[in-house]
Amino acid sequence: MNADPARHRVIHLPAGAGRAYALGPMRAVFLADGGETADTYSISEWWLEPGTPGPGPHSHEANDDIFYVLEGRFRFQAGDAFIDAGPGDFLRVPAGVVHDFSNPGDVRAGLLNLYIPGGFEQEMPGIVAWFAAQGTPAG
Repeated sequence: MNADPARHRVIHLPAGAGRAYALGPMRAVFLADGGETADTYSISEWWLEPGTPGPGPHSHEANDDIFYVLEGRFRFQAGDAFIDAGPGDFLRVPAGVVHDFSNPGDVRAGLLNLYIPGGFEQEMPGIVAWFAAQGTPAG
């Protein structure tokens, strides 16, 4: 059992709460991360406006990404595969696999992301700065 007392606290966030990051036409909202989970996982929502590309193809050396589509439609890249997914669809991308997602549709799309083990939120300030340097308008 993890001895970190933060890991044993109940987390309740009302709808719309969390730590939000504007990334051009994307918005990320972190619901639980390292401080609450002793870096065992991070949970975030990702919202993309219609016709929005995602973060770009990338991989994580030591982290699995779990995606669950909340609304709208996503196009995922997972390795060499391209997967169209809608509400209720689930996708696990193991560590080391190149992946990406986008919203090719004409309505806003949202997904829930679990990043295991945690720590993803530590990368967010750099990611926000990168999007700002691109001159991408905030979402």
